Amino acid sequence: MRSTRRVLARWRWSAAVVAAASAGCARPGGAPAPAREGRAAFRHAVDSLVDLPAFRNAHLGVLVVDPERGDTIYSHDAGKLFLPASNMKLVTSSVAIARLGLDYRWVTTVAARGPVRDGTVEGDLLVFGRGDPTVSNRMRGDAMRPLRDIADSLYARGIRRVTGGVVLGADVFPGPTIGFGWSWDDLDDPDGAAVDELLFNDGFGVIHVRGGDRPGVAPSVVTTPARAYPPVRMAARTVDAADTAGLRARPLRVARDTARGVFVVRGTIAARDTASLAVTFPDPDGAYLAALREALQDRGIGVDGRPVDAAGAVDSLVRIVSPPLRDVLPAMLKPSQNQMAEMLLRTLALVETGVGRADSARRVETAQLEAWGAAPDGFVLRDGSGMARYDYLSPETVVHVLDAMRRSPAFDAFYAALPIAGVDGTLRARMRGTPAEGNVHAKTGSLANTRSLSGYATTRDGRRVIFSVLCNNWTAPPALVLAVEDSIAARVAALRLR
Repeated sequence: MRSTRRVLARWRWSAAVVAAASAGCARPGGAPAPAREGRAAFRHAVDSLVDLPAFRNAHLGVLVVDPERGDTIYSHDAGKLFLPASNMKLVTSSVAIARLGLDYRWVTTVAARGPVRDGTVEGDLLVFGRGDPTVSNRMRGDAMRPLRDIADSLYARGIRRVTGGVVLGADVFPGPTIGFGWSWDDLDDPDGAAVDELLFNDGFGVIHVRGGDRPGVAPSVVTTPARAYPPVRMAARTVDAADTAGLRARPLRVARDTARGVFVVRGTIAARDTASLAVTFPDPDGAYLAALREALQDRGIGVDGRPVDAAGAVDSLVRIVSPPLRDVLPAMLKPSQNQMAEMLLRTLALVETGVGRADSARRVETAQLEAWGAAPDGFVLRDGSGMARYDYLSPETVVHVLDAMRRSPAFDAFYAALPIAGVDGTLRARMRGTPAEGNVHAKTGSLANTRSLSGYATTRDGRRVIFSVLCNNWTAPPALVLAVEDSIAARVAALRLR
């Protein structure tokens, strides 16, 4: 107990120190930053934050530069490697912009393998996907909408029946469907959903459970966005509302029965109560194809699913085109959406090398980073989202990427796609009431013992400054790490360099 009191006292003292060192800067419940701050005062303040006793055992890297003047305003361990978490999305999106362009669109083609006679596809309906990340509720309002568009187009061509199945046309994203080095306990969470050339609703669905009208009546279940996928077996029980707080109560849980290929819901739910459980799709291609079969059948196109000869001629029937990359960027960067980043990484590899594998994309990214001036030993790339615990970036590499984008014709779109302090995305609740609010455009990053913040701030005298703060392996409270990051960003925005 005595040692626990000492630890708590130390953290309270550390929080008081950061509040004093960053007086007037961004911290939870803090006051606004000063109207102006000179270079010497800025360096002193950041030194005070970096040298906090709470960070004695942590790895902390900071780099702040004025890129137009080639001026390093502050640097601390900026050449060392850090786990970047979602700051990796800065690399993925920037290289994709450079290599694909903001107007890049994903094309999905639906074709018939076999003749089409009298409204019948005498064979399989093939779906050739190339990594469209936009077939989701978030991007389309309803993930079923683009699949209904396919069904409508086929119906308009007079097609009313498919004797074969609805199957994948080509495996253009070979290899693992999850990122290298992802934590196994993330894989059942929507943030850790698998990806493939066909992706439906960011790789996850929702099981909606409603308790029966009275205890003992089996609960009912509905899945969304598709009604027919994933398959669910109900093993939960409806109980009296009073029992849900008693010893017999068991929270609703869902687990995948890999032998039978179904999700099993267990636990108890009160009569007429409702609950929703998110589940990730183990087979991204299979989920997309099941949802498309549902859309076809809803439109009046029957799918027999009979085995057919796979050697028939292929005839293209329908092409659907995604929104452009410029519209995907904010949907990926502002909420830090992992599956979009992974799809973008594999798309980059497919377009540039012909093979949609993450290791192929790494070769493309490495060449681009070095062309932008990043040191070859300043990065290790494993995935596109930053979920991997084998990704490493130095603050110097991050600043090279951000400076390359600053000089790019696509900068305005990239800049607008980043979270804005105190306004939106993962920064909407941070740095409010400071010079950073509405000013700092930056990407966050968060994994266990990893927090990152890198982006742009406009100083008091109108200079756009680039900063990167990467922190790993601390034992301090995470709130203290965020407070320091926000304090540095707010200090940057309060700078007067001239």
